[in-house]
Amino acid sequence: MSTTVSSVGLVGAVAPVTRRVRAYFAPVNRAAGLPTLFDAAQAGTFALSAPPAPWVDLGWCSHFARKSATKIGALTTGAPAIAQSQVVTQVEATVQLEFDSWGKLQMALAAGSQQMNLLQTANGAAANGSGGVAAKAVPLVAGSTASSLSVGATAAAQFRVGELIAVDEDYVAQTGFVGSGVSAAYVSSPASVGNDINYVRRVTLNVGRVVGIAGGVLELGAPLLAGSPPSGMQVSPLMGFVDREGGGFFQEWSALFVMDGEQGDRVIYHYPRLQAMQGSAETVETLAGPLEKVKLAGAFRALPVKDANDGETVLCFRSYLPGAMRAI
Repeated sequence: MSTTVSSVGLVGAVAPVTRRVRAYFAPVNRAAGLPTLFDAAQAGTFALSAPPAPWVDLGWCSHFARKSATKIGALTTGAPAIAQSQVVTQVEATVQLEFDSWGKLQMALAAGSQQMNLLQTANGAAANGSGGVAAKAVPLVAGSTASSLSVGATAAAQFRVGELIAVDEDYVAQTGFVGSGVSAAYVSSPASVGNDINYVRRVTLNVGRVVGIAGGVLELGAPLLAGSPPSGMQVSPLMGFVDREGGGFFQEWSALFVMDGEQGDRVIYHYPRLQAMQGSAETVETLAGPLEKVKLAGAFRALPVKDANDGETVLCFRSYLPGAMRAI
């Protein structure tokens, strides 16, 4: 219905008019095979700058394009064959986008494989493309929170305000998925990672920036993704992030893409499971003069989940929240 119903004050329905798409991330429990589910009935009207936990704001993205590759075939009978009904023969969906900002999470999600931290190297370490042997990590002491890391006054002197840090456990021969908060890599054997005690911190997404140091405590600019760390974890300074063309690990994450309409409506695309379907890539947008803006380009394939309401296998949930007093 598209006409105004004046007797009850309804305004005619219109197509959503949006400016940009906002992206949000939440972890998938890879070991248990459990994604993060979003219920638009409960939280669909959240403020874009304050997503509900555990969703993390990835900022604006552009050139958002989703594609359905689902195929429907006809069941035919008789001679000549006549279509009697239809069946779904293939279910597939993909998403492409460009992140308008660079950060640890944006880089990790757009990378085709592990996204690593450039840990501060030990003195005399041999050069290596993803970082050489890391310097000794600093252990946490009791009292740390997601945004305040207690390391003691002596250890705190090793850090600088503005420095990036990685917080996670030592690698001690674990196999399977590793990384606190988010599965950042898969280890098949201790030998495959050289029994590197810093390997988990090398790949973890549990990173932050130090914005203050006082009383043996490192204050972070934002809470750690994995929440309050136990005292057994350690802290490593890092210089930045690195990903590689190649590798056999697939990032997997739960995603929300939100289009806020100019007339009060909202469209939400919820993909419970997305995996990168290309290696790391960038696009270039020309600005004024010789300046160019480099944006992270991502392409993803949706993986299936079961809808608890009816057991159907689905790849994406598209929700539409009409604006106030719009005819439906």
